[in-house]
Amino acid sequence: MSASAQVRAWRPELDGVVEVLHAYFPSHAYPSHTHDAWTVLLVDEGVVRYDLDHREHGLTRAQVSLLPPNVPHDGRSVRPEGFRKRVLYLEPDRLGEDLTGAAVDQPELLDPVLRRRIEQLHGVLAVGQEPLEAESRLTLIEQRLRQHLRRQVTAPPQRRDPGVASQLREVLDAHLPGGITLDEASKLVHAHPAHLVRAFSREYGMPPHRYLTGRRVDLARRYLLEGRPAAEVAGLAGFYDQSHLTRHFRRMLGVTPSRFVRP
Repeated sequence: MSASAQVRAWRPELDGVVEVLHAYFPSHAYPSHTHDAWTVLLVDEGVVRYDLDHREHGLTRAQVSLLPPNVPHDGRSVRPEGFRKRVLYLEPDRLGEDLTGAAVDQPELLDPVLRRRIEQLHGVLAVGQEPLEAESRLTLIEQRLRQHLRRQVTAPPQRRDPGVASQLREVLDAHLPGGITLDEASKLVHAHPAHLVRAFSREYGMPPHRYLTGRRVDLARRYLLEGRPAAEVAGLAGFYDQSHLTRHFRRMLGVTPSRFVRP
């Protein structure tokens, strides 16, 4: 009995991403088509061959494929067992129409750093409970994609910016427990979102989203010690629900909220 296709698609609550697609196709071949979005493609199993603007390309697990909006392409498996893939569809203005030609010329990117960041973002979006982390990861991904398209991939600058880092920490503290978007913080601190993430991480040894989670766990501890039930504490401390609180609480302290306050 042949395997059947498996597809999961959704629109995350993340500005700039119009769709996320996780799929396994044992035999499906895409006919020529276009998207009105940038297609950021990972192949997790198998090998994919596709034509982009009448030129043939191949994609393996080691690579990232970046297909520009409104350019015809197809897709098919090289191997008889099919292929498994994960895709981010980005709004057309996230990378810029002026970079379409560069993507047509070189859609495959061999970049382990970029692939790892995209995998991490897929993991965050699959759970859907960490908006600041998702924004931060997307910002760094888009910056690196632009560097590839401009043929200017460079290591991030090593200079510290304690002033920007300190301002962002103050902004995060001031917006507890609800949090703030990276774009909103960027406007308040007057710094590019990617620079915010890097400056904060360099100064405090953790990214902004992890700092925010730690502050929320601190709030949760105080509410728990007041005798409030965990389900109520989750909302008061800025978590989505009790399971979201429990996951981060256990990761931070090694015990669940209920065991933390057990007499």
